Amino acid sequence: MKGVFQKEKFGKTLTTVLFTVLSVIYVFPVLMVVINSFKKNTFVKTDTFGIPTGESHAGFDNFINGMTFGGYPFSKSVLYSIIITILGTILILLFTSMAAWYISRVDSLACRIVYYGCVFSMVVPFQMVMFTLSKTADTLKLNTPWTIPVIYLGFGAGLAVFMFVGFVKGIPLDIEEAAAIDGCNPFRTYFSVVLPMMKPTMISVAILEIMWIWNDYLLPYLVLDRTEYKTIPIHIQYLKGSYGTVDLGATMALILLSIIPVIIFYLTCQKHIIKGVAAGAVKG
Repeated sequence: MKGVFQKEKFGKTLTTVLFTVLSVIYVFPVLMVVINSFKKNTFVKTDTFGIPTGESHAGFDNFINGMTFGGYPFSKSVLYSIIITILGTILILLFTSMAAWYISRVDSLACRIVYYGCVFSMVVPFQMVMFTLSKTADTLKLNTPWTIPVIYLGFGAGLAVFMFVGFVKGIPLDIEEAAAIDGCNPFRTYFSVVLPMMKPTMISVAILEIMWIWNDYLLPYLVLDRTEYKTIPIHIQYLKGSYGTVDLGATMALILLSIIPVIIFYLTCQKHIIKGVAAGAVKG
């Protein structure tokens, strides 16, 4: 009995050490961004892992240089990123949750085809469709911050529908039947009964989609007019001087500014991610 207890204790200790090491590995790049965002550009290249002190310390100059570089205001990039992220997330949550509810309640061949099509879309690499997508976006005038969320709806629908369907299957049908008896039409049943019950998965999907859209670089780069519209990732990529030189200090500073909102948002809502993913994956 004592030997079994010691083995369990050793296993728990080994697991703790292993996950601690993994946590340090994952946090280390973020720490490097924080450290180098306060260094002068020369020392970012020559003393990457050193602490910014004395001559290497740049203060907040990197942040100021990054925000004013090239005459394009960083505030505009932040605004466009916020618009695209909010609109894209709202579209994904609204339409995919409604589609998932219908798919879960209507057992038909068409619904199954749509569902498996959404699941299949999760494994299709973006690179396979990016050139035709760019042409289609230009033709349909989806190349502005106010219209590109429609494209994000198409790419984000797969995961969202998959999670919502799994959760809706666990909602008792009796509740919806009772609402119908009370005179609720399908739209009222969805918004008054089903949608409030989908809150855990709704929050989980929202967090995942916000993190994806906020940090996405390739889709806005291909679709948007970069001379007029720049999201935060595109703004950071354009921190280049003459002959292709890059201000690494300013780059690190803007990367830090861009990840802070997502980190705060994720830490605040991380419990909902686990709860929602578990509910969507296990139920039904």
